[in-house]
Amino acid sequence: MTTAPPVPQTTRHPSPAGFPPDFVWGAATASYQIEGAVSDDGRTPSIWDAYAAEPGRIRNGDTGVVACDHYHRYREDVGLMRDLGLGAYRFSLAWPRILPGGGTRPNPAGLGFYDRLVDRLLEAGITPWATLYHWDLPVEIEQAGGWPDRATADRFAEYAAVAAAALGDRVHHWITLNEPWCSAFLGYGSGIHAPGRADPTDALLASHHLLLGHGRAVEAIRAHAPGSQVGITLNLYPVTPADDAPASAALAHRLDGLHNRWFLDPVFRGDYPVDLLDDLDGLLPGDWCRPGDLAEISTSLDFLGVNYYTRHNVRSSPYPGVNAAEFTHRGLSRAANGWEVDPDGLVEVLTRVSEEYTSLPIYVTENGSAWEDRVAADGSVDDPDRLGYLADHLDACARAREAGADVAGYFAWSLLDNFEWAEGYTMRFGLVHVDYASQVRTVKASGRWYAQFIAAHRDGILAP
Repeated sequence: MTTAPPVPQTTRHPSPAGFPPDFVWGAATASYQIEGAVSDDGRTPSIWDAYAAEPGRIRNGDTGVVACDHYHRYREDVGLMRDLGLGAYRFSLAWPRILPGGGTRPNPAGLGFYDRLVDRLLEAGITPWATLYHWDLPVEIEQAGGWPDRATADRFAEYAAVAAAALGDRVHHWITLNEPWCSAFLGYGSGIHAPGRADPTDALLASHHLLLGHGRAVEAIRAHAPGSQVGITLNLYPVTPADDAPASAALAHRLDGLHNRWFLDPVFRGDYPVDLLDDLDGLLPGDWCRPGDLAEISTSLDFLGVNYYTRHNVRSSPYPGVNAAEFTHRGLSRAANGWEVDPDGLVEVLTRVSEEYTSLPIYVTENGSAWEDRVAADGSVDDPDRLGYLADHLDACARAREAGADVAGYFAWSLLDNFEWAEGYTMRFGLVHVDYASQVRTVKASGRWYAQFIAAHRDGILAP
């Protein structure tokens, strides 16, 4: 590891002293985004394999067939994590690698990969954090109805039991779902994510069955991996009105309901928000939420994972008779994908969750930014914008802690540049640059700075 560059001009300079000794420092990835090897050792297709194969779905026709080839290069990647000083690594398990064809018979070769990965992490002193579902539903389960079908919640619980039984002796931190909002509303509502369906009723049913599957998976994990810490990861955003119009305030409240409260309320309060139920009346069948469902969904957890990237700033459409949201910008700097850089929004999310929903530990399970990285002639990658984003959001975590939120850890998104869903390989979020043609990995300046920050925290000294 080379000496880290100094912190650039950022809004605030975080100090390692702002975090307790047991604060968890990590980075995160997802199976389809990095593993590749989509046909190796018995793995069968996921909905993302099928979706990416459809012309026009993914920018440049990119797919996850090779991705970062992590399946064959995991030893090198764990070495990078060790060099960065990570204390934890959040990864996801590929459902169709563990239970091919959406069946019930475990695949020893698929489980063997995760066995080796977990063992390698532990040998490197890195704590594994396993996510059960980061969007790669087996195609066969989608063909049987997918998440809009209630039976998928049971299939998910069966999968959770298999994974926990196989890995629970070494993996003690489990996340059931990653961003169920995206799975439901992008996958089944707008269709811009796999499986590419666009039906509002399907999206709402999917959201409920995802949460039902979450609740059942929690119990399966606890049965097969007793003593484990179990949580869920939600992508949360502040939603603020862009002007003083009452219609914009009402719209912001409604979107906050769809983005945030539709998931937070059932998980932590055991009910869906009444204003949303009234708003969505007519879209859901009468038996969509059955007796006992909400008790399962609100089963006790050990932590909450929060993914945060930006804020939503909205105003009601200025056109008469049009009930639509206009997403606006606040004049802040924007990353390559157009998302505004707003660390204050992270403070708002963390403190709101802590004050309104739960006293559980909160882990920032994803936070990062995409920029147009340039590789210098000497092979180095200087990414001051990402470094500044990272510094400002770590400071936001410290400020949220000062305000009383129990922020217990931070996982940078992402360890590696990777397949960024509908954007293909055009958006780079990694602390480590990946040359997709050669698969050469290069730690970026942001990664080196993060390593120095972690080391300073562990050594009990102030960062420069």
